[in-house]
Amino acid sequence: MRVAFCSSEVFPFAKTGGLADVSGALPYALSKKGCEVKVFMPFYKGINPQKNYSEYGFTKQAGVEFFFIRNDEYFMRDYLYGDSCGDYPDNLQRFSFFNKKIFKLLKKINFSPQIIHSNDWQTALANIYLKLLYKNDKFFKNTKCILTIHNLAYQGIFEREEFGSLGVPWDYFNMRHLEFYGKINLLKGGIIFSDMVNTVSPAYVKEIQTPDYGCGLDGVLREKRKYLCGILNAIDYSVWNPQIDKLIYKNYSHRTIEDKYVNKRMFQKELGLKVDKNIFLLGTVSRLVEQKGIDILSRALDHFLKKYQVVILGMGDEKYHRILKKKANKFKKSFSLNLKFDEAIAHRVYASCDCFLMPSRFEPCGLSQMISYKYATVPLVYHTGGLVDTVVDISQKGGGFVFSNYTSADLISALNRANQIFTEKKKWLKIIKKIARYNFSWEAAAAKYIEMYNKTIKEGKSQNSKCKSAIQN
Repeated sequence: MRVAFCSSEVFPFAKTGGLADVSGALPYALSKKGCEVKVFMPFYKGINPQKNYSEYGFTKQAGVEFFFIRNDEYFMRDYLYGDSCGDYPDNLQRFSFFNKKIFKLLKKINFSPQIIHSNDWQTALANIYLKLLYKNDKFFKNTKCILTIHNLAYQGIFEREEFGSLGVPWDYFNMRHLEFYGKINLLKGGIIFSDMVNTVSPAYVKEIQTPDYGCGLDGVLREKRKYLCGILNAIDYSVWNPQIDKLIYKNYSHRTIEDKYVNKRMFQKELGLKVDKNIFLLGTVSRLVEQKGIDILSRALDHFLKKYQVVILGMGDEKYHRILKKKANKFKKSFSLNLKFDEAIAHRVYASCDCFLMPSRFEPCGLSQMISYKYATVPLVYHTGGLVDTVVDISQKGGGFVFSNYTSADLISALNRANQIFTEKKKWLKIIKKIARYNFSWEAAAAKYIEMYNKTIKEGKSQNSKCKSAIQN
C-alpha cells in the first residue's frame, strides 16, 4: 500500500497540538504494517532535514520518508498559522502553494500513491486538487483520497475575493462545492471531494452530523454518511511512557507506582507549591480556549484553590490569560500558571499530578486522557466526543471521573467526588494501578486505517467498473 500522508504539522518537526502527535505516530505505525508511507509537510523555521534541495528538504526515519516543502517567504516564520495578532492573512496562499507542490513533488520522486491521506483544512486542498486538477492525469489514475477531520471547528474559511488563488475554476464556488455563506470553506470542499472521510473517534463522527456539533457542516456530513467513519486516535508509547520518559524526575510503572509520588514532590518543589503528598494535585495541558472548558474551569478555580493545588500549562485567548493571571496572584501557594508550551513541563504534569482536568465543551478525540492513564493520573472529563469513547466513570468500574452537565457546579461536584476517593488511599492506589495498564497503542488504530484504505480502493474500482459498463451499454 503506497500512502502519501499530508499534514501541516508533524511531531517532532513542528507542533501546535494533537494533529502533530497523530501525524508523527500514525505513519510509523502504518509502515510497520507494510505500507510505504511518504509524509509531506511545510518546511518551517527550525526544521533541520538530513538533506536539503532547492524545493524541499528530506529526512528518513524508521522506514518513513519525510518531505518538507520549501517556500521561505511563506514558512520561515516564528509560528505555523498565526501570531498574537491572529491568523496570518496569507494562509490561503500559503497552504494552496503547499498542496500544489505535493503533486509536483510526487511526480518528481516518481511516487504514484494509492492513497492520499489529508488532515484538516490545511491539506484538504490536496483532495480537491486531485479531483479537479489531476482527474485526467495518468500518474494519479489509481489514486484515491481520504480526509481526516481532527477538529471540525477549524474549517479554513476565507473571503470570496481570494478564490482565484486556489487555481480551480470559479464554477466550483457554489453551495454544492466550496462556497459557504458567501465565503470559501476549504474543509467543506475537502469533505465533498474526498473518497472517504474519517474523524478521530466513533462518538465524534455521530456528533458532527447534528446541528449542535456540526459547525454548519452537519448537512454536508449527513450527505457523506455512507463514506464517513470514526477511528479512535492512539498514543505513541515511545514518547509517552513513564518507564522511559527522560523528561520526568524518576521513571516508574504500575509495578513501581510509589515512584510517581517522587515526581509529585519534586514537581511541587519546582513550581513553588507546598510539598505534600496528601494534597490533591490537579493539572491540565491545554489550549486556553472555550472549547477546552477554560470558561467553566476558570469560574471554578476559587473553589478548587482553597483546598487543592492546580497546575495549568498552555496558551490561548488573551481573555483567559487575564483571568488566570488574577487567580495566580491571589492563590500563589496553590496555583502554578504557565502561559507557554513547554514539553518538559507537559510531561511532568502527567507524571506528577493526581488528576488530569479535561472539561472540554467538545472534544473530537483527545489524547491527554489516554496519556494521563499511562502515567497513572486519573482523568476528569466532560461527557463529550472522544472522551465518551475513552473515559468511563469510576462508579461504573471505569478509570476516570465524568460529569454530564456543562457547568462549573458539576465540575466542582465531580472533583469533590474524586478528592473523596483520593483520600481513601487503598482504593485510589488500586485505581491508578489499573489505569496505568490501559493500552491505547497505534497498532490497533493503524490496522483500522489500512482497512479503511482498502475499502476506499475497492469501492473506487467498483465505481470504475460500473462507469465502464454504463459506457459500453
